[in-house]
Amino acid sequence: MIFIEIIYLVSVILLATYGINALILAGIRKWRHQPVLELLTEQDYYWPQVTVQLPVFNERYVVERLLDSIEQLDYPRERLYIQVLDDSTDNTREIIAQSVARLKAKGFDIEYIHRIERIGYKGGALENGLKYAKGEYIAIFDADFIPPPDFLKGTLLYFELDDDNNVGCIQTRWGHTNRDYSWLTRTQANGIDGHFIIEQETRSEKNLFLNFNGTAGVWRKSCILDSGGWQHDTLTEDLDLSYRAQLRGWKIRYLPHIITPAELPVHINALKRQQFRWAKGSIQTARKLLAGLWRSRNPLTVKIEGTLHLTHYLVHPLMLLNLVLMLPLLHGESFLLRIYPIFIIGAVGPLFMYMVAMGGQSNSIIERIKNLAMLVLLGMGLSLNNTRAVTEALIGKQSPFKRTPKFNLDGRIVGRKYSDYLLPRDGSTWLEILLAIYAFSLLVYALFNGVWGLLVWLVLYSGGYTYVAGLNILQSLGQIKPEIRSTRQSEPDTLAS
Repeated sequence: MIFIEIIYLVSVILLATYGINALILAGIRKWRHQPVLELLTEQDYYWPQVTVQLPVFNERYVVERLLDSIEQLDYPRERLYIQVLDDSTDNTREIIAQSVARLKAKGFDIEYIHRIERIGYKGGALENGLKYAKGEYIAIFDADFIPPPDFLKGTLLYFELDDDNNVGCIQTRWGHTNRDYSWLTRTQANGIDGHFIIEQETRSEKNLFLNFNGTAGVWRKSCILDSGGWQHDTLTEDLDLSYRAQLRGWKIRYLPHIITPAELPVHINALKRQQFRWAKGSIQTARKLLAGLWRSRNPLTVKIEGTLHLTHYLVHPLMLLNLVLMLPLLHGESFLLRIYPIFIIGAVGPLFMYMVAMGGQSNSIIERIKNLAMLVLLGMGLSLNNTRAVTEALIGKQSPFKRTPKFNLDGRIVGRKYSDYLLPRDGSTWLEILLAIYAFSLLVYALFNGVWGLLVWLVLYSGGYTYVAGLNILQSLGQIKPEIRSTRQSEPDTLAS
């Protein structure tokens, strides 16, 4: 029993540590007295040669929209080179070929680079394209992003802001084209806003390590090469390169005023796949680079914050462990179940962070509370999925980079057309149902035995697993399907063989 109590105590303390970190970041962001950065104007700036890289893999519903937005970039055409880095195996290839031909006819310097073997996945595609890149600056956009026309002019100015000229990467804020599509997308949007509005902005302002988010940013080519180039031994090649670059002395600057909208996953299995990739890749990067971070000459605050950043997804196995251990602790009437205020500290930080992030959306207090409740439910419901990802990373198990399918949806639910890009039901659904039943059983037990401090958490655990598993079942049965917008050419609902 003592061994179980020690494990439980350690898990609660660690959860509180991550929560306090979120509280500190949010507090700095809310009560700072100066702007994050100086807003610059172009004036007589000489615009350099830029390569725009567009990594694509089976994105037939959004790739044409991406290329349309690239066509609208307000930048001297003679200094713009576009690479479509395509690994597709479906008719996305034909759609790209048509769009590339159209842009070439309009005078764009654009190249279609298709790989037969998807070596290194996205990181491998970027690495391959870098060999042919023109100029010092590399802008990167995933297929579902829509860069605003002034993106390049708005970002490139900030590379020259520091006298020592060591800004290696510029990251912009993500926007959302389909925030109001459903509760699932609204919850994701609020979660991502918390990362960009609080975490990225505060880390950038305080000269802490932050990350390139894989898209909607610009790199110096010399920074990429100096930092060891794109590597694909983790599932988060963007996070990996970001930390390697900062360990080499380069800076990453975040621009909160430039917003690049993108589509959020509308199906729970797509979100779980995305979260799995992010969770596993983050821990893989932590295993790879944490020792180097602590050996570096960076300030202690940078090392501590970098460690919490890279290992943040450990909160999911800690949450799951916390739930599983409640049964023996309840049965043994352990005094540790009375220390729930520590767990409250761990929860207050993220809740405050997301509340601050939602402050600019003019939401009512009631609406914010609803959004926070959905964030907590989704986070707890995803803990099993992300625990599996973290475990695989810790034991060194490799897995392929699996894309998150996108459908070119706006904020309205306009139909239920089927697409074979939809993912099958996740195999962990039944275990999530068992965890929901387990949490509810503990809730009943705690209620009848007067362990009032656990009631809120057990309601959230049972509700979170029920929400994720139930949505999974409903969507896999075909009851919730998005309508897929047609592209310029007529396409069947199934892939060509």
